[in-house]
Parts: sequence; C-alpha cells; structure tokens
Amino acid sequence: MIPLKDYNPTRRFPLVSVVFIVLNVLVFFYDRLSGHYEPLLVETARGVIRTRQFVGGLSSDYALVPVSLISHPLLAWPTIFSSMFLHGNWLHIGSNMLYLWIFGNNVEDVLGRMRFIVFYFTCGLVAAFAQVASAPGSNIPMVGASGAVAGVMGAYLLLFPRARILTLVPIIFFFTFIEVPAFLIIGYWVLIQFLNANWLGGGEFLRGGVAYFAHIGGFVAGVAFVGILGVKRRGGYRRL
Repeated sequence: MIPLKDYNPTRRFPLVSVVFIVLNVLVFFYDRLSGHYEPLLVETARGVIRTRQFVGGLSSDYALVPVSLISHPLLAWPTIFSSMFLHGNWLHIGSNMLYLWIFGNNVEDVLGRMRFIVFYFTCGLVAAFAQVASAPGSNIPMVGASGAVAGVMGAYLLLFPRARILTLVPIIFFFTFIEVPAFLIIGYWVLIQFLNANWLGGGEFLRGGVAYFAHIGGFVAGVAFVGILGVKRRGGYRRL
C-alpha cells in the first residue's frame, strides 16, 4: 500500500516541512551530480553480499557509521544530523519525501514550527541511536531521513488515527485507489518494519540495505513525544 495524499487540511502553510523537503532534494541532486557511487559490498559468513545501498560522494564523509560513533563519539556526533539529509537512491528519497509531505504538514500544524523542528531532529536522533544499538560494531554507512519521518508518522497516528488517506493498492497485475484510515496504512507500515527487522537482518543492512531499527526507533520517539507532552490535534478532519 502506497499513501498518496490525506484529506486533512491545515490552518497554515507547512513552511518547515517544505524547507526540509527542499533541503533533502537539493542535497540529493548535489550529491548525485558531484559524487562517485559504487554498490555497497558486505562481507558475511556466507561470502560477500552486494546490497542496494550505494556509497560515495557526500556519504563518504557525512554518513553515520555506527562503529565510528561508538569509538569516536565526539568526532562522529555531527554525522547523526548530516546523515538525515543524505539518501542512497531515487526510491529512498522519493518515499521519504512523499511520507514527509503527506504527514508532516499536519504534525507541524499541531506542534507549531519551532517545536516541529525540535521534534523532527529528536526523532532522527533516537532513530540513529536505535540503529547503532542494534549493530554497534557495524562499519556500514547509515543515511536517510527515514528515522525522522517515521517519528512524524508516529505522531500523526496518535493525533489523526482516523484521517482518510488516499492509497494506491496493487492487486495482482492491476492497481486501484482506495481511501483507508491512517491507523491502517501506518499500522501496516509499522508491522512491516518489525517483521523485516527480525527476519531480514535489519541491524546489518542486509537484503536491501534498510535500517529497520532506525525506523522503529524514530516511530516510537514520535509517539512518545506527542504522548508525553499531551499534544492534542486542532480543528477537524475528514474521517472514515
């Protein structure tokens, strides 16, 4: 299921969300135009595995490497935040920015712009530590806004569980559009993250190069942020 848009109007323009999207896209294009990329090869007990994660360009210097953060925390600390603006490929940035556009505007509207900035980077920070904790000895670069975006989805789930989401659903060889409540589409996404984290070696980026534990950590941080602060939604929204 691929969410395309929600029916959840905001009171004001989502300036911060748009700025984050623009920055991510600009960094991605700059990185693609200036960097040299090679498929990431991971050595395992069964031999060397070629993943869909690509390294090179800005990722060589600004990606978060778990073992570096553990061994040299002061030097590697800035990469926790710089890595949030780097992406491995077109699908990676496309999906992250789509989710940020759909869910970020409403969360920003509820939290306010300054608090949304703090919220976004806090979720990204927790996501990074969750991934590092799952594989502290890993030397595989970690990039992407997925952890912060996962936090946005967690907040949206708590604030607007029954908001209508227009979703693209594949049915064998065909596609159809349906409207589903937010709790269903986000709940499905969360389930996939938990299953993949446990079945596909998410802590080591194997079989696809996805940091599933970062997704889970960011999501939990988003839910906790809203829950602890007792934030409540403003205005109405169209429900199913």
